[in-house]
Amino acid sequence: MDTMRERFLDVTTRMLDDDPRLAVVLADISASGFAPAAERHPDRVINVGIREQLLIGAAGGLALTGMRPIAHTFASFLIERPFEQIKLDLVHQGVGAVLVSAAGSYDWPSGGRTHMSPGDVALLDTLPDWTVHVPGHPDEAERLLRHAVVDGDRNVYVRLSVHQNAAAVPVEPGRFTTVRTGAKGVVLAVGPMLDAVLAATENLDVTVLYAATVRPFDAAGLREAAGGRADVVLVEPYLAGTSANEAHAALSDRPHRVLGLGVPREEHRHYGSIPEHLAAYGLDAASLRERIATFLW
Repeated sequence: MDTMRERFLDVTTRMLDDDPRLAVVLADISASGFAPAAERHPDRVINVGIREQLLIGAAGGLALTGMRPIAHTFASFLIERPFEQIKLDLVHQGVGAVLVSAAGSYDWPSGGRTHMSPGDVALLDTLPDWTVHVPGHPDEAERLLRHAVVDGDRNVYVRLSVHQNAAAVPVEPGRFTTVRTGAKGVVLAVGPMLDAVLAATENLDVTVLYAATVRPFDAAGLREAAGGRADVVLVEPYLAGTSANEAHAALSDRPHRVLGLGVPREEHRHYGSIPEHLAAYGLDAASLRERIATFLW
């Protein structure tokens, strides 16, 4: 199986051939992967070097000319480092771009804290009108990326990860997918957390929803799954509780409880493997089962 990032490189290269409005802006990361596209389209594959603020500024400038830019680098360098440019050069200017990240919260533990960004989605929540896709499989990444490119001129964040599920879900952008039904509560699995959630909830009487798009939040889908009295567990591959306020708002007219599981605020300074990080965060299947069962029962 290819990775989400490999699929992004392949699909975007082909889209550049087909869509003269599309441009890619890089900050060295993945520049070699886009080398063939840069040879064919030197005016639309732009590498600004390790200058992430310029990365976003250039994307905003391209958008102002009517182009549809895709800006790409690691999540910590795409969202956190140039956040002021995202706020001003995109949102304040009233233009849109597609931001595609890699490395996520724990993809490259040996890279250290500089390459970890569990707070990226929460940070974007401070800005208005963002679409945020968190695919859990390369097939979903391709579908959501293609949708992002043609989604008007909106600002869209596509969060790619090495951590992925074994099989794709036929996702519909902006809608949660019901994977399993039950009566004792709802567990919402985001992106690459689905496999662990399914293993953790095996033989538990719960509904499992799957979210590959988290913003806008599918409030109607959660309300329908939850019923009249709701206990909801959110399992997110980034900062724990990032979507808790969205869930509370969706269920504000009925009794409910929400438990947010994800990456904790505390920094883990021993950089092991991805499975070791998930276990340390309580996001492996065994830990999830205990935490979900304790909350719901």
